[in-house]
Amino acid sequence: MCRPDQNAGRKSDVTTTASSTDDRAAEWRKRRLEYVEWIEKTCSEDPGARVALRAGLRQNINARSTFAMNRYIARWLSEKSPDSTQRAYFTVAALIASQPRSVEEAEETGEDPEEPERWGSSLGTAFAEAVAEAPGRDREMRESAAESRLNMLTRQSADGIHRSLPASVLYLRQLDVPIDWAQLLADLIAWPDHSGRIARRWLQDYYRRRHHDGNTDGEDNEDAGDFPEQSDPEDDE
Repeated sequence: MCRPDQNAGRKSDVTTTASSTDDRAAEWRKRRLEYVEWIEKTCSEDPGARVALRAGLRQNINARSTFAMNRYIARWLSEKSPDSTQRAYFTVAALIASQPRSVEEAEETGEDPEEPERWGSSLGTAFAEAVAEAPGRDREMRESAAESRLNMLTRQSADGIHRSLPASVLYLRQLDVPIDWAQLLADLIAWPDHSGRIARRWLQDYYRRRHHDGNTDGEDNEDAGDFPEQSDPEDDE
């Protein structure tokens, strides 16, 4: 008499749990993408809303300067949302409202709203893109600034990240580097409990992209003939 494969049952449970987790993460990302899109649309169509949201930059959510923001953000928060989650929503809205108007054009996410990805691009990837887009001699200077800013952010406390983030994010936007606002929102929500893991991902994404760009540049230089051709020793004999 054959016994049921208990290991197969366990594997099935693990697969089901992983699938459920993936679905839940994708749903959360979809929700955050909708929030970002709505904030961007509101800022572009309503100057008063832009002013109200911009006033929350670097502010605590209980500061009087942020009170007007609730008109736009409260609908996206449940009554049980902890202060750390609410502050993440406030900060991202303030950053979107504060970015330079010249680089504010809508950016395509490239994601199917029916099947959103679990994760987006991190802030580390954005800093690496800023370096990659720098012309010639400016690249080394921009790389130094990017590393300094990124390392400073990874050392911030739950309160410090909200105060320090605007300078770096708006610096990137001035360079016309896109920010994945939905992913930044997710990272800020998780920062109080998982800052180490998020900081590690930012740094790894940055250095991984810089390594890739460095290899690509080397291949381009080689293809362009920057290296002298090597003659075959047998041809000289």
